[in-house]
Amino acid sequence: MNTIFSNKFVADEKNVALLQETMWGPNGIRQAEELASHFPITKDMKILDLGSGTGLSAIYLVQAYGAEVFATDLYADPTENHERFQSLGIADKIVPMLLDATQPLPFAKRYFDVIFSVGAYNMFGDNEEMLPKLIPYVKKGGYIAVAFPGLKYEFGDNVPPEMQPFWAVPEVAKTVRGIEWWKNLFRKAEGIEIVTHSEMACHDIAWSEYLASIDPCSEDKWTLDMMQAEDGKYFNTIQLIAKVI
Repeated sequence: MNTIFSNKFVADEKNVALLQETMWGPNGIRQAEELASHFPITKDMKILDLGSGTGLSAIYLVQAYGAEVFATDLYADPTENHERFQSLGIADKIVPMLLDATQPLPFAKRYFDVIFSVGAYNMFGDNEEMLPKLIPYVKKGGYIAVAFPGLKYEFGDNVPPEMQPFWAVPEVAKTVRGIEWWKNLFRKAEGIEIVTHSEMACHDIAWSEYLASIDPCSEDKWTLDMMQAEDGKYFNTIQLIAKVI
């Protein structure tokens, strides 16, 4: 696992403060570094970052590679993201956008070298329609690379007792699935070949850094309770990378 950038990033107190203020899930810098290590990225590339949230993955792609990134999200304020990028001196390389990935994308076909997504794809890509919609926007030879929360095995109807209160939330039960489930879903799409599918090595540390940032008195206590109940037995972080052919 390549962690040179992430380790250097979290060694800076200002960056730690940035992470604590902006993480919406497991550390997106670490996930982005590991995900990007599996295929080539250059400064000449255009990257569509779907579900970028507060822009951590976009920050990594610009600072590590100098790529041009479109940081899109349905819920994050693009003005706040732009101001954040300005404060880091990288606003000229990132276009922050409010965008619903489930709707037709406002871009030319074959415009991007890479579609990249950290911590979000399972929320909108858990169906057979999404991937075929995205493929036409990537140049032939380009990549679709996604990382998101998953399961070490499918629960099916046998949800462990300690996880049942959390699986009562339809969004969780629908979108947190096993790696083979996701691999089979990607295999159904035409026009790509899977480069890699695996559990991410950064799962434990990315989660621990996020959990340490949560105020136990906030509404995010639900996440703390879930991860305490899970206790390392069931969750993983899944990465899937496909090449457009």
